[in-house]
Amino acid sequence: MKNIICEIEKMDIGKVERNVPLKNYTTYKVGGVALAFVYPKNVKCLVYLIQFLKQKKILYQVLGNGSNVLFSDEVYEGVIIRLTEFNEVEFLASNKVRVGAGFSLMKLSALAVKKGLAGLEFASGIPGSVGGAIFMNAGAYKSDMGYVVQEVKVLTPDCQVITLENKEMNFHYRSSFLQSHPGYICLEVVIKLEKGNRQLLEQVVKERRRRRIESQPLGYPSAGSVFRNPEGMFAGELIEKLGLKGYRLGGAMVSLKHANFIINYDHATGKNIHDLICYVHQRVLEHYGIDLKIEQEFVNWK
Repeated sequence: MKNIICEIEKMDIGKVERNVPLKNYTTYKVGGVALAFVYPKNVKCLVYLIQFLKQKKILYQVLGNGSNVLFSDEVYEGVIIRLTEFNEVEFLASNKVRVGAGFSLMKLSALAVKKGLAGLEFASGIPGSVGGAIFMNAGAYKSDMGYVVQEVKVLTPDCQVITLENKEMNFHYRSSFLQSHPGYICLEVVIKLEKGNRQLLEQVVKERRRRRIESQPLGYPSAGSVFRNPEGMFAGELIEKLGLKGYRLGGAMVSLKHANFIINYDHATGKNIHDLICYVHQRVLEHYGIDLKIEQEFVNWK
C-alpha cells in the first residue's frame, strides 16, 4: 500500500495525507486510522484517481463531513476521498444556486437566507456536506433536499459525468438514487429556491436553533438521529418508552435529551457506539416488532 500511495502522490491530482485518524473527520469522533486521504483538485483528477484505484483493486470511500457515518476502530486499508475542493457556489438567475458537493450544507443555508432566498431553512442545523445531504436526502421540519434540488451532476461507476433530474434522483424519506446505486458520486447540484423576506427567514432559523439547543445533545459528539422514524411514529419516543434514555455501553450513551441520539459521552470507541446502536435496534424489534432503519452508514466493519 505504501507504493500505491507513492504513486498517487506522483500523479499531482491533489493533496495526499498519510495515516490519518478518522476520529478527526467524523462527528462521532471515533474510528481507526486511514492509510491515505486524497483531496482531488477537480473532476478530471477524481476520475484519474478512481480509475487508478479500481485498476489496482484498492479499497476507497468518499467521505463528506463525516456526519452520518460510523467507522470501525480498525485501520482502513484503503483511500479516503474527500471532495472539499468541490466547493464553488454560484447564485444564478431565477433564484437558483449551483453548488459543489464538498460545500457545507449549513453554510449554503446561511448564504441563501442572507440573500433572502427561502427553501433551505430546514438545513440550517444539518452539519453535512451538500453531497452527503443529497446521498441521504437530508431533511428536517417536514422538508428535505428532494423538495429543492433541480438536478444533480454525478460521476457514474464507469467514470462518466452525467446529470440526473429531480425525478431521476428518486428522492424519498431519507433515501435517494445514490443510496441504491453504489459507485455513483455526487459532484454538483442545482437547487431551486424562492424569493423570501430575509428578516423573517432569519427569525425562523434563530427559532429553530433555539429548539435544537433545547432538545438535542449538541454538547457531545453524535451523528444526529440514529434511526429513521417509522411511518406515523417517532423512533425517539419508542426508544424512550423502553426506558433506554441514559443507557450506556462503554463511553457511548443514549442521550438523556433525545432518545434517538447516541452520543460519545466519555471517550467512546467505534465499537461502543456500534454495539449500542445494535442493542437499541434489537430492543425495539423485540418489544414492538418494528425493524428500525439505521440512518448511519457503517464503514470498515467485518
